[in-house]
Amino acid sequence: MTAIALITGASGGIGRALARQLHAQGRRVAAVGRDAGRLADVEAAVRIGADTTTPDGAALALAACREAFGAAPTLLAHCVGITLIAPLHRTRADAYREVMRVNLDSAVFMLQGWIGALQGGPGAAVFASSVVARIGVANHEATAAAKGGVESLVRSAAATYASQGLRINAVAPGMTETPMTAGMLKMPAMREGAAKQYPLGGVQTPDQVADVMAWLLGDGSARLTGQVIAVDGVSRPSGRS
Repeated sequence: MTAIALITGASGGIGRALARQLHAQGRRVAAVGRDAGRLADVEAAVRIGADTTTPDGAALALAACREAFGAAPTLLAHCVGITLIAPLHRTRADAYREVMRVNLDSAVFMLQGWIGALQGGPGAAVFASSVVARIGVANHEATAAAKGGVESLVRSAAATYASQGLRINAVAPGMTETPMTAGMLKMPAMREGAAKQYPLGGVQTPDQVADVMAWLLGDGSARLTGQVIAVDGVSRPSGRS
């Protein structure tokens, strides 16, 4: 039977690209977003409005997917996230908590709910981290802390649930052409600077990140779990990628 894939944050650039790719592969795709109206043109069999930053919202998304397809999704792609660009001494407590809520809380609750929904069965999940959690990038302290938590969650859960047949990985994208980065990249100087900071050059597309996420959900990565793959056009020494 064709695998069911649940994609959260599906209205964003990377989530939307991944939905398109998995749909083209013949997967049964359930697209999830806080605003169901923004999912109208996402390539998916089912579109679900749910806020996965809460346990109830995560449960709602999974229940709606099960109701639509008659089974829990064996594939999970969690693409929810926001970025805060501000030095730590200028980061308000409420802004920090919002970054943690959207990035880390949503990952914890979505993974927790998905594991429970599978009832001991196998599956594959991929999460979206960020390059800022892996290298020092100025003015990204809150975002780095939240995404670093996502990466630690992935590694620990991968070890815990490997015996169940679950594979849990993540990608850490660099600068990507998405609605989230549109404000920065519309400035020529910012675009040129971003393009020069990566050895491969240029600003990557959502599809290039989705390519890796789709691979991590497929049979070709059957021996990978607990890994975080940097998708940023940079070559790093062993142990840092």
